[in-house]
Amino acid sequence: MRYSNKKSTLMSSLKLVRKLAFQNPDVHRDGDYHGAVHVWIYSESTHELLLQQRADCKDSWPGLWDISSAGHVSAGDSSLVSAMRELHEELGILLPKDAFELIFVFLQECVINGGTFINNEFNDVYVVTTLDPIPLEAFTLQESEVSAVKYLSVEEYRDLLAKEDPDYVPYDVNGGYHQVFEIISERYRENLESRSLTLEKQLSRYAQISLSAELTGLTSADKEALALLIKAAAIMDDIFCLQVWYSNPSLRNWLKEQANKSQLDKLKWNYYQVNKSPWSCLDENKAFLTTADSAIKLLPEATKPVAGWKGLQYRTAFPVVKPPGANFYPPDMDKKEFELWKNSLSEDQKKEAIGFFNVIKRHSEIFLDKAESLDVVVGTNYAHDLYIVPYSKEYKSLLGKAADLLQKAGDLASSPTLKRLLHGKADAFLSNDYYDSDIAWMELDSKLDVTIGPYETYEDGLFGYKATFEAFIGVRDDKATEQVKLFGDQLQFLEKNLPMDDAYKSEDVIAAPIRVIQLLYNSGDVKGPQTVAFNLPNDERIVNDRGTSMVMLKNVSEAKFKLILQPIAAVCISKEQREFVDFDSFFTHTICHECCHGIGPHTIKLPNGKQSTVRLELQELHSALEEAKADIVGLWALKFLIDKELLPKSLVKSMYVSFLAGCFRSVRFGLEEAHGKGQALQFNYLFENGAIVLHPDETFSVNFDKVEGVVESLSREILTIQARGDKNMARIILQKYSVMTQPLKDALRKLELVQVPVDIIPEFPIADEILRKFTED
Repeated sequence: MRYSNKKSTLMSSLKLVRKLAFQNPDVHRDGDYHGAVHVWIYSESTHELLLQQRADCKDSWPGLWDISSAGHVSAGDSSLVSAMRELHEELGILLPKDAFELIFVFLQECVINGGTFINNEFNDVYVVTTLDPIPLEAFTLQESEVSAVKYLSVEEYRDLLAKEDPDYVPYDVNGGYHQVFEIISERYRENLESRSLTLEKQLSRYAQISLSAELTGLTSADKEALALLIKAAAIMDDIFCLQVWYSNPSLRNWLKEQANKSQLDKLKWNYYQVNKSPWSCLDENKAFLTTADSAIKLLPEATKPVAGWKGLQYRTAFPVVKPPGANFYPPDMDKKEFELWKNSLSEDQKKEAIGFFNVIKRHSEIFLDKAESLDVVVGTNYAHDLYIVPYSKEYKSLLGKAADLLQKAGDLASSPTLKRLLHGKADAFLSNDYYDSDIAWMELDSKLDVTIGPYETYEDGLFGYKATFEAFIGVRDDKATEQVKLFGDQLQFLEKNLPMDDAYKSEDVIAAPIRVIQLLYNSGDVKGPQTVAFNLPNDERIVNDRGTSMVMLKNVSEAKFKLILQPIAAVCISKEQREFVDFDSFFTHTICHECCHGIGPHTIKLPNGKQSTVRLELQELHSALEEAKADIVGLWALKFLIDKELLPKSLVKSMYVSFLAGCFRSVRFGLEEAHGKGQALQFNYLFENGAIVLHPDETFSVNFDKVEGVVESLSREILTIQARGDKNMARIILQKYSVMTQPLKDALRKLELVQVPVDIIPEFPIADEILRKFTED
């Protein structure tokens, strides 16, 4: 959100006032800062805004033309409820929450009526986009507030404000409020050809590749179970889609329905499928769609009926800026409100509030999607508006279907450990208790490999608390699994020798089982850049009790090495060191990276003696720093194992140079993404300390004389920050090094010029055939 006419320090200090302060009835006499909402109704077909004429009895700007609807945020109401309420009371229009697009927040400060009316308002500015103008006779006007309504073109209204026309409430269109006009106009300005070219360029950053595996090692019963598992995995996509944003499912369905109408519509759908949202993963989560591209809904009962008019049609809205809290928290909740509420809870409730497997909602929004119940919401005063809903309830219908499929697949599975996992995970979907099923996942010993459920917390950009649903279905590569056993067996040895103070080291690290699979299908939180491995679970209770387990996706790694890493090396690595970039080094470091998630600080003791975890203390900074830790400590660990003659010395140069090439690969994911942010930190630190050298031809090489010491130094710094739970130092190191420096910009520019793919789009022919038959049936 952007603010206007005030410094960010004032915005921060008054943010809580806007959200939570009780509305003093004399607020305009006293000049108190307070919250309000502005709602604009925009007609897409005519490019017009609806204006209301303020009633003559109003104490401010009587008789002047103004915003479609506006009003204070009352105590006990959220911003969204207030916007909905004002629209209903003043104009007789009742719309659900997905019609309201919050476009920015505006601080309005003015004094009128000879100093007797002081307006200091934080205005949440919403836009409702209708397909066509609403007939004027469809409105029900509140006589004490509104005397008339009319439509006016966006350009004409802006010109009238710029000229300070006396018939219109003044807004500075050269100041912060110009955003209303800019945002609305911009989304309809770009022509179809230009948009198509942009989307084609964005899609070209991904290389399509078909991924499959031999099924000959599976029993006939396992093959039957596989079909059920892929159907269950597809449901994870539906849940994740909803976790990203509440109107995301309707957007997805709309884009799919429209995909064959034009080339542009096809490109929109194709790029949406890559990102699973309207925000581009490789462009710092910048929106590549707008509400103008979104689903159209018809609400015949949104207003009073008009003869010959079928009713109000609106676009389902989503914000231009990706919400940091995704759909895990109310869209207008901030950190301060959450912390105030959390501090009012019992200790058990606090743990639940920051737990992985629930969403946070508002009491005042319970009936937002039930238009007939608005009167129940309005004016209800809750001491604390937030409350907790477990995933098992929030996604009950979808999880019930998935649980049924997993139960049936478990009945068929030939492996006792797979049978236990599937039955346990089905139970967890319904009970919301994932502990036993995650233990079962760690103990899985089956040719058919399954990971399904809520795990990663990257999508929660507010705190990093809430887990997203995902699924990975594959066939175990027995030969490769046996080869990597060494790393899991050495975890305690590595923990004991980590470059940090002994006081921070754990005495009971458990060997991480490692499974290498050939991926058959993935779904859920696998948007944008594809993962090559994962180390789970993230639940600190299990990490402390049982350690972690790791899955390596070998066919994904091979595809990325061939299509991305080798071309990167040819452009960015000096000719003398290019030969050291090889798949074995790339894959080995990936293994070590995942292993190193399982060592180092997890549960920690703070300076005040309190027990906590790194995740809870570092909050939204945790993911990026943890990825950097796993990467750089993984590099340290490889050299340590080589020195102990557990790995061949021939690996030394190739692991460092392959790591360097991998830096450019990961940074291209963008610095809003945890892996890209963590990789930038490492590259810039190593570059600043002379471990990476830039040559006149704009290629890079590793300084083998310095790199070992610098890697150890950075490992120690990150591990110590985590061990101390030092969020301030975490912020400092990320702000200093997780930036797009000139050397990185130059390297990425070269890669773009030669069109090296940023990542892959996997295609799954076996799974696609199963899902196709399922759809036909």
